[in-house]
Amino acid sequence: MKNSIAERISDFLKDFPPFNLLKEKHLFEIATDVNIIYLEKGDTLYKKDEVYHEYFYVVRNGGVSLYHHDTDGNKHMVNINDAGDIFGVRPLIIKENYKLTAIANEESIVYAIPIDIFQSVTKNNVNVYKYLITSFASNAYDPYTAEENTKIFVDYLPNTSQDIVNFQTANYTKNPVCCKENATLKEAAIKMSEFKIGCMIVVDDKKYPIGIITSSDIKNKIATGLFPITTVVTNIMSSPVISDKKDLTVADAQLKMIKYNIGNLCITEDGTPNSKLIGVLTNHDVLTSLGNNPTAILKDIKRASRTKTLRTARRKANGLLKSYLDQNIPLTHIINIISQINDAVTMKAIEIALEKMPTPPPVTFSWLALGSQGRKEQLLFSDQDNALVFEDVAEDKYEETQNYFLELSKLVTKSLNKVGFEYCEADMMASNPAWCKSISEWKAQFRSWIMNPDDKAILLSSIFFDFNHIYGNQNLEKELTDAIYETLGKTSLFFRYLGRDALKNPSPLGFFKQFLVEQDGEQKDLFNIKYRALMPLIDTARLLVLSKQVRGINNTYERFEKMAELEPNNKELYESCAYAFKALLKFKTKQGILHNDSGKLIDLEALTKEEKLKLKRCFKPLHDIQESLKLRFDLANF
Repeated sequence: MKNSIAERISDFLKDFPPFNLLKEKHLFEIATDVNIIYLEKGDTLYKKDEVYHEYFYVVRNGGVSLYHHDTDGNKHMVNINDAGDIFGVRPLIIKENYKLTAIANEESIVYAIPIDIFQSVTKNNVNVYKYLITSFASNAYDPYTAEENTKIFVDYLPNTSQDIVNFQTANYTKNPVCCKENATLKEAAIKMSEFKIGCMIVVDDKKYPIGIITSSDIKNKIATGLFPITTVVTNIMSSPVISDKKDLTVADAQLKMIKYNIGNLCITEDGTPNSKLIGVLTNHDVLTSLGNNPTAILKDIKRASRTKTLRTARRKANGLLKSYLDQNIPLTHIINIISQINDAVTMKAIEIALEKMPTPPPVTFSWLALGSQGRKEQLLFSDQDNALVFEDVAEDKYEETQNYFLELSKLVTKSLNKVGFEYCEADMMASNPAWCKSISEWKAQFRSWIMNPDDKAILLSSIFFDFNHIYGNQNLEKELTDAIYETLGKTSLFFRYLGRDALKNPSPLGFFKQFLVEQDGEQKDLFNIKYRALMPLIDTARLLVLSKQVRGINNTYERFEKMAELEPNNKELYESCAYAFKALLKFKTKQGILHNDSGKLIDLEALTKEEKLKLKRCFKPLHDIQESLKLRFDLANF
């Protein structure tokens, strides 16, 4: 008799990791024993310190929030799990009591996956456990506890100096060039030359690897006259070979090569020399894999002396970004790494430009990143937004000094454009005289925007108030910040203008909960996730921290988290906004990688039902925070 319930569960799970890594029969075996749990809003599935269950969980419908409890007993939301998300995997990974509390965010259906059965059908599936360990680190991560943060990232996830690439499967050469044990060295050498390879695996009749010949062997044993070129390969090959299975990680491969002082690993069907050869992993393969990690990329950037080299290094970060997203690395970790890389690219572009200038700078200056780079939220290539502040000079020297920095800025922006960052269509770049000024001129500019707000001033404020020092004299940036906050303390009208601007894009859902899409032009029927969802959150977070005189926090989700700290009564709303922003940014980035564009325009018809539900769930806190702004800044009739 058919088990229709198990079939429906299996059909749902197969679209989500790690279940999409399982064979159909194994997935059905798990689905047969899944428990279905119904939760009302506010129901608790498990609590902090509760004895671990015999299950881990998958959200079928609705949402389940994970909360951390601080030493005072206050709870802080860490994450919201949507349809297809797994959580509660601590018992599966390390058999410990729960560190977080799981509470239904709304009416929800949850699948409880029996751990024993899951382990029995996945015990040899390395990719499943890589995903689960990453997911565990992501869900267990507690942003409020440095000790927990350190423990998780040391034990399960890398930091910027020891990258996630170490836990990825090593890419080896499949179908390697081989020779039989009765072949002569001359025959082997001709083959190596023909295929441009540095080693040759010697195999027996069953294609089991019995030895390896390298270029060093030919140099040390043939060129020196120890053996004639006509000798059989078995006389000079290194034997026995060192082997491993196809799913070994880069880290494991490195350790094995170091332990045995070798440069090549044989990849066999069962990982031993007593099975068929299916590939070879060289030291070069390992180094190539390790080259796509933050430390290596940053080193490449620092060594770059030409824009072409800089472009190559920065484009490696795109592969890194995709890898991180595929492995469900926490977005906060991704943002920190890509932001470091973007800033390093800009710094190097400035250094290269300075070398091309005929003379050193006449005075000190500060290069400021604006917009998404200024907020450290620039994951994909986008257009440039930057400005330059230089020291005050005598009036008769101003034009000459400004011209120097305009020429420098043109070289920098040209270099960044070659790297992949488009020129700003609105010309909001340091190469524009309007955005390349002395510190006094910049102070006057911000004072004018704040004290005499109008639509143009507010538009520019949305870009220029998110500045971040990249290169040069940081005291200039600090001096400008001090002047801005001093002026902000003299007016409340400016905040009302910013509030009105934050409300210009209302909730992205219409009256019947349908998505509001573009109505005409090339973008017709597409959903603009940047302007309808992300920008309202960005604008709101900026307004709130400015009104609270909060300095040094530019990132949108960090701004909301700071507001949760400052206003405990609204903590849940602010934490929901922080989560929504990260979820939306991650979605936009994935779409951009998928379609090789900015990701801001989304074809809703190409999304799954679950993806649409996740998007809609992010819009609720946006609606709620906008309603809050109306009251806080008296915007109803403004």
